[in-house]
Amino acid sequence: MSRESIMQKAVDSILEIDEDLAVEALAEGKQEGISAVEMLQEGFAKGLTELGDLFASGDVFLPELIFAAEVMSIVSEAVDEEMAENAQTTDVIGRIVIGTVEGDVHDIGKGICVSMLKANGFEVYDLGKEVAAEAFVDKAVEVNADIIASSALLTTTMPVQQEIEDILAARGLKGKIKTMVGGAPVTAEWAKNIGADAYSEDALDCCAVAKKLIEE
Repeated sequence: MSRESIMQKAVDSILEIDEDLAVEALAEGKQEGISAVEMLQEGFAKGLTELGDLFASGDVFLPELIFAAEVMSIVSEAVDEEMAENAQTTDVIGRIVIGTVEGDVHDIGKGICVSMLKANGFEVYDLGKEVAAEAFVDKAVEVNADIIASSALLTTTMPVQQEIEDILAARGLKGKIKTMVGGAPVTAEWAKNIGADAYSEDALDCCAVAKKLIEE
């Protein structure tokens, strides 16, 4: 089976919200020597992007995204297992606290970011979903994180990202802990307006953005 057809199957498993198809794609990829990380980057993440576009255009709705997150959890597990098997004693690039903001149950894109950040050498603390602004900051202080990454799917939950910036400023941590924001309604302009250090367009973009923040 060709690499292209395997990757297409990965894309389709997300668009069709089909767990069995996702497992099949992962198995075929492994058989052909394609790593789970590659499957994530070139297949499943592409399907997620397409699903996000369909959500933005009103062709699919929140329940579909939530069910797709369950499919993605299988992929994330495969990536984590693969990384554990191939664990090497390499230096950690940086520490990131990540989560979906309070009032928001969406975490499909965040889940992919977590897997990809881990695969690229980051130490990741995933707080899950419905995370309060103060919880982001408290955890970042606790683990001496370099970056706080927050995701918001709904325009009504985006103000929590502003709250994170306000709390960091109030505690004298602005600039010491970098921030990056993302999510369907979030834009680079929003990031600039609230004083965030960076905007990540999607899961594929998050690693490059995080690395750039670490290097600055």
